Amino acid sequence: MSTPQLTAGAPPVAPDPVTAAPQAAIRGRSRGGPSRLRPLDGLRLLAALMVAAYHYGGRNGEIAQAWGGSPAHQFPTAAPLFAYGCLGVQIFFVISGFVICLSGFGRTLRAFIASRVSRLYPAYWAAILLVTAVFALPWVAYKALPPSEVLTNLTMLQQPLGVDRVLGVCWTLWAEMRFYALFALCVVLPGATRGRVVLFCAGWTLAGALAQAAHQPFLDTVLMPEYAPFFIGGVGLYLLHRYGARDPIAWAIVLVSWLIGQHYAVAGLWHAPSATAFSYRSTAGIIAVVTLGFALVAAVALGRLRWANWRWLTVAGALTYPFYLVHEHLGWVVVRALHHGLGLPSYATLLLTVGLMLLLAWALHRFVERPLTPVLKRSINPRR
Repeated sequence: MSTPQLTAGAPPVAPDPVTAAPQAAIRGRSRGGPSRLRPLDGLRLLAALMVAAYHYGGRNGEIAQAWGGSPAHQFPTAAPLFAYGCLGVQIFFVISGFVICLSGFGRTLRAFIASRVSRLYPAYWAAILLVTAVFALPWVAYKALPPSEVLTNLTMLQQPLGVDRVLGVCWTLWAEMRFYALFALCVVLPGATRGRVVLFCAGWTLAGALAQAAHQPFLDTVLMPEYAPFFIGGVGLYLLHRYGARDPIAWAIVLVSWLIGQHYAVAGLWHAPSATAFSYRSTAGIIAVVTLGFALVAAVALGRLRWANWRWLTVAGALTYPFYLVHEHLGWVVVRALHHGLGLPSYATLLLTVGLMLLLAWALHRFVERPLTPVLKRSINPRR
């Protein structure tokens, strides 16, 4: 089955791990500081739940088939709010910029690649095979892609190759991969320093603006002007985390990224009020959600959420990526089974579907990611 192309604000994501903070390198945190930014794990799960709310109740499409009607009828009060959940992808990208910059310091190019590949692919491969197997069942209303296209999807390069996607959300992983490639070539390969990171942010911001003006598809593909401000903003926030809140250049990177980012979010998601549209997102609402995303990551970067150092947030962060991968397409099947097969009310179906997808995410993390990630990492970087 061909998944319809999502809009500029449609969900990933891309999701990225929250790794241990390099304590010795962070001024003022070298002794006794927290070894893991657990609040960032919580923000990742929050962004994933926003995306799930959008997929289950904030848009039409296949989910309407699962509900047996428009989600606006299932959730007349909540659906207008769920429609803003697609902005979880922008929050994901800000978090990704923060974490990728964190993980790039002190690493060789090979170690950086091993980290990214081993993080992204095991759960992704499992999700591709699982969704394909479920959609191939004769009693499921959705059709699996042909074998050749499924195999191509395993590369995570199906979009540039023009192949239909098994997972609707995987377009965000293609954006993540391009960000990783740019950061690896410009920062990790020559050696990460504050100066190189600042130059990378400034250069990408200017190049993205020029690409937008040039209207060249190749430049748009490489530089991603509509998503670049969110990655760059996250990188700037990491600079504040690493070098302190009195860094005016880092603040300038964050401010410019927020200004440009809200522009692209509004341009991609706002439309004039229309009786035929599924939902209406106001300009103020879009800007508010984007601002909140930047502000929450900034609160983590500056240590304002250090009090939220709960251990369960580590588990939440671990579940985010596999949940993000499987929740949309398998959620269609579960919603249909619970709402139509068992006759459960809409809100009960919604909550139970999210719970079942989180349980499946735990299984993928426990039985796929935990055993395969270190093996794949060692195979790419054996001298680690």
